[in-house]
Amino acid sequence: MITVAALYRHPIKAHGREELASVLLSAGACLPYDRHWAVAHEDARLTEGWNPCNNFSRGAKAPALMAITAQMDGDRITLLHPDRPDITFSPDDPTDLPRFLDWVAPLMPANRSASARIISAGRGMTDSAFPSVSILSMSTLADLSARMGHDLSIHRWRGNIWLDGLPPLAERDLIGKTLRIGDALLRIEEPITRCRATMADPATGMIDADTLAGLSAAYGHRDFGVYATVVEGGLIERGSPVTPAEERT
Repeated sequence: MITVAALYRHPIKAHGREELASVLLSAGACLPYDRHWAVAHEDARLTEGWNPCNNFSRGAKAPALMAITAQMDGDRITLLHPDRPDITFSPDDPTDLPRFLDWVAPLMPANRSASARIISAGRGMTDSAFPSVSILSMSTLADLSARMGHDLSIHRWRGNIWLDGLPPLAERDLIGKTLRIGDALLRIEEPITRCRATMADPATGMIDADTLAGLSAAYGHRDFGVYATVVEGGLIERGSPVTPAEERT
């Protein structure tokens, strides 16, 4: 039996993860408040709406960011990091921005563009150009960990929905198909090609594993997990069953 093992959102792109017990998905949308905000750096060239990841401060360039966890309470967010004091602020309040920038500055490498402002786009600022939900497999993670001889945390991969019960790499075989996950229907669209952010230990924010080389050696590519779109909204909870639905026509 395939079930939901864990649910996560990342309210500010690359700046913290938050575990959820349940989530209500809507058709055509990202997971609610996942990547709702993003931190544009000083050299960003932004257009209206969604923008690609190279405009933002992110773990691929600043691995220390990978150790941030987040807690949302209404329109306020608390960020926690092992090397920084906790901070609570509103990403939409411009008067809170200087405090956030002061807080995050020590986590940014000196040779990288400094964080400058927090933006939102009316949809999740995912790495996919379409509104997506990421689906990952616990068995694939266990297989890669065994092949690399390194116990890899699920938090390296910044996923939304983790599934238990699939054979290793079976999520790739689902591309072009749909899954009923809890009450929601999701169509699997494409694999997720990984970046250097996954090389950082999410407990410390320090690089400790060459996950990209590990993926290439194990599977011949650098993909881990898949992007999906929500076809029908509905409630998903930890432990929700996952069943195949019709193939895409």
